[in-house]
Amino acid sequence: MKGHDAAALVLRATLGPMLFAHGWNKVAGPGGLKGTTGWFEALGLEPAEVHARMAAGTEMAAGVGIALGAANPLPAAAAVGLMAVAARTDHRGKGFFVFKGGWEYAGVVGGAAVALAALGNGRYSLDGLARRQRSGLGPALLAAGLGTASAAALLAVCYRPDDEKPNETDE
Repeated sequence: MKGHDAAALVLRATLGPMLFAHGWNKVAGPGGLKGTTGWFEALGLEPAEVHARMAAGTEMAAGVGIALGAANPLPAAAAVGLMAVAARTDHRGKGFFVFKGGWEYAGVVGGAAVALAALGNGRYSLDGLARRQRSGLGPALLAAGLGTASAAALLAVCYRPDDEKPNETDE
């Protein structure tokens, strides 16, 4: 096993299952989808139920795609988009450290996803088996750009934190 292939495998084997677990927790964790919907509503994502389902499904799909090494750089772009939305909605203004609610986790996951897109999925992946190896600056820029642009579009259309919601008495 070459060092490059080993690095890709280790990165995929840690990042992919972790993303899947976070998505699964949004559906089947202690609060379930109802709790996730309430959390997203409090964050200002509208409609919250759609975003709860979309976030959970995207995290699980990206996690599986990354773990299996399929379709690089698309699962990495999904991870970047998820983390950009999380950083803007849930972690904004709370500093760096995740134990204080900061953006540290979202930044590390997003950065690792872009690094994986640049590294490529390696020989021991579905992409490797299909001989569809994509790596380098192009896939990294695509993951970062597509993920960030998707997050920006979603936030522009659907993010209404309390300070931006119209007041019912203003009608």
